[in-house]
Amino acid sequence: MPDELLHRAREGDREAFAALVEPHRGELQVHCYRMLGSLQDAEDALQETLLSAWIGLSGFEERSSVRTWLYRIATSRCLNALRSTSRRPVPAVPLPVPAPEPSRSGEVLWLQPYPDVLLEGLPDQLPGPEARYESREAISLAFITAVQLLPPNQRAVLLLRDVLGYRASETAELLGLTEAAVNSALARARATMDAKATDRSPVHGVHGGTDERALTDRFVEAFTAQDVDALVALMTSDAWVRMPPLPFEYQGTEAAHRFFTALAGHRRQIAAMVPVGANRQPAWGEYLRDPVTGGLHLIGVLVIGIAGDRIDEITHFETSVAPYFGLPRTLAES
Repeated sequence: MPDELLHRAREGDREAFAALVEPHRGELQVHCYRMLGSLQDAEDALQETLLSAWIGLSGFEERSSVRTWLYRIATSRCLNALRSTSRRPVPAVPLPVPAPEPSRSGEVLWLQPYPDVLLEGLPDQLPGPEARYESREAISLAFITAVQLLPPNQRAVLLLRDVLGYRASETAELLGLTEAAVNSALARARATMDAKATDRSPVHGVHGGTDERALTDRFVEAFTAQDVDALVALMTSDAWVRMPPLPFEYQGTEAAHRFFTALAGHRRQIAAMVPVGANRQPAWGEYLRDPVTGGLHLIGVLVIGIAGDRIDEITHFETSVAPYFGLPRTLAES
């Protein structure tokens, strides 16, 4: 059947081409997201990949599978995007108060969350035998953030080798590099990732388990009540608070306490948190109540990371990502 589809697609049958590439669309978009850190950029790269594949189908020599051929094109498009443009995050909504002194200034200001609904149905057995990261860790916000700090070639090599499990020789062919260059880039990338390991959230347990639900319930209660002490008590001692595209990042309970205390007196209380799923982590749409109409309006998307029985990461995203999660800008009065 794949041979028949390929033959028909080469003769100009667009429906055959769609059937040929559709089984790989979801995983290709995830790969582009890992490369670029932005769902919007990943969507653009995926469309460019499929267009390039359609135009260049006559040049597919069948020395590899269609899947591997598509990964070659997708990786190339992502590398072109990384090398040709400087990443410009969307303008951020300023904080309602002067920002407390941050622990550091964030570097990955274009980061966006990835909806769990787009991960549904992706088979777990896709990574090859040499993969070092499990699928849950390789989609976590902490992992995606760390990968964005790698130079483009190192990023591509790490993802192809340690996430997708391609062999060194296959990766070299995919990227047009020598095997020695691949091994050298991988060694440098692994060293950087190991150095960032303290920033990376451990792989979560079963999403939605009883213990996790109890923790998230306590988190929502403390967060909506603006109970800073209760909120910080749920966090690990080295937890991070981030809010791309704003550059401020806070690490540790003391820094988090200063940050949330500064906000508590100047921001209206969150009236509702609508649960969604992002990067296989708990997430919510945050809604404030309009004092005039009584309706609720969205102010952002919040994603947390969990380590054991504590929260080790809180990331707030702008409302621009809301459509990806099916979150309306406003909710009726409740």
